[in-house]
Amino acid sequence: MTLVLASRSAGRRAMLENAGLTFASDAANVDEDAVKGALRAERAPVERAAEALAELKARRVSPRHPGCLVLGADSMLECEGRWFDKAPTMAQARAQLLALSGREHRLVTSAVLVRDEQRIWHHTAVARLTMRPLSEAFLDSYLEAIGGLALSSVGCYQVEGRGLQLFASIQGDFYAIVGLPMVELLGQLRTLGELPS
Repeated sequence: MTLVLASRSAGRRAMLENAGLTFASDAANVDEDAVKGALRAERAPVERAAEALAELKARRVSPRHPGCLVLGADSMLECEGRWFDKAPTMAQARAQLLALSGREHRLVTSAVLVRDEQRIWHHTAVARLTMRPLSEAFLDSYLEAIGGLALSSVGCYQVEGRGLQLFASIQGDFYAIVGLPMVELLGQLRTLGELPS
């Protein structure tokens, strides 16, 4: 199989590696803020935004890898109509977690496969996560414990680690929450003949 992951995400790379896939990584150069701004102006749903970003990443990388399957992915978080991005500073991570505290949010993850700049498959998964009310003391200790990891994901948490302590309930595909809808992706790779069935 010749698969290229159009991402810098260490988490997504680890998921593919753990599933036994052989792949290369080649991160796309995409102005995500500009794309999100245009989609917000169109009042696009968050699902469309995640899919558009995933596809754009894959299409940007595809010309550098003719004949290869290129996987683009994106995760977006929406809470009460507001889109959240990765926090650029620890102070903003703290503010974001306070904004999510005690509320339900939707985490939307989209994956797109492109070959020779043509989209051949996509899947979008939506999870609903309810954050428990967080005390200031807990929030401080949580951020101190995870450090820069808070800046590496939308939502400032990793449910596969200490971030699980933030939640009262989680509904949705674990793998999609972590960053890729792996079951659906593996199924599509088998359908395409890239994996043994």
